Amino acid sequence: MTTYHPPPGLRRVRSSRDGVWINALVGGDGPPILLLHGYPQTSAMWHRVAPELIAAGHTVVLADLRGYGDSDKPADTPSHTPYSKRVMAADQVELMQSLGFARFAVAGHDRGARVAHRMALDAPERVRCVAVLDVVPTLHMFDNVDRAMASTYFHWFFLALESDLPERLILADTDAWLRSRFAGRHAGGAPFDEAAMAEYARCFDPDTVRASCADYRAAAGVDLVHDRRDRERGRVIEAPLLALWGTKSYVGRSFDVPGVWRSYARHVDAAPIEADHYLCEEAPIEVARALASFCRPTDSGGTR
Repeated sequence: MTTYHPPPGLRRVRSSRDGVWINALVGGDGPPILLLHGYPQTSAMWHRVAPELIAAGHTVVLADLRGYGDSDKPADTPSHTPYSKRVMAADQVELMQSLGFARFAVAGHDRGARVAHRMALDAPERVRCVAVLDVVPTLHMFDNVDRAMASTYFHWFFLALESDLPERLILADTDAWLRSRFAGRHAGGAPFDEAAMAEYARCFDPDTVRASCADYRAAAGVDLVHDRRDRERGRVIEAPLLALWGTKSYVGRSFDVPGVWRSYARHVDAAPIEADHYLCEEAPIEVARALASFCRPTDSGGTR
């Protein structure tokens, strides 16, 4: 079986908040960038991007979200608050604080982008810039459900079912479920790395299956409460925001991505990437260049 090895030069670190341990890798030197993965992946999804960012003069922190990878998977509650994006974001802020980074850039793909969105709202003093990869806001997605969205993103509704049916069905054949998440979502760029895929499979154990369902249940419940409250109060992201999306992805085909984000953030840059949903694995050089440029030091010597 192929074994995943992280990019060279990264060291493993762990941070605890309220007894929940978060696993991460850190390396490089320069302005810090926190990198957050999506479903059903782990921090290994950044294996092609991280070395490019290090070479461009950044410190990278590749973190596993709570419930995923080698981070802890605490028990859920009926409200699903333990897997709200607010709590998941606070985990990562504590991780960066433990590493000595009071302010930092954050980039998230898929679920990680939703955590980054919440982090930029809840901890504006920490987040100096934020990049969101192949998403529009959760609230916008749920408020614009049509047949195409329900078909392509059926797992949002399946995983959020308030029963153990999703867990029972997925655990009956986790390999088939994992493969289904990647099948047909590739536009001809770099192929998925077999070792990284093996790492996703290693980490997709019963605890992760249960925790990731809790993540989606939170997204369909408590997260929407938080998001609607922000909209009612006119709260938007104040930090500069970069939106990247795949030209062949559902998000890229279905939404005016920069237009949507401009109603959720004050300052938006945006760029398409020639890829489907998994930008970082299919077009890592393009993603790394976009992130490095967006997060580069300013002419005044500070950082964005």
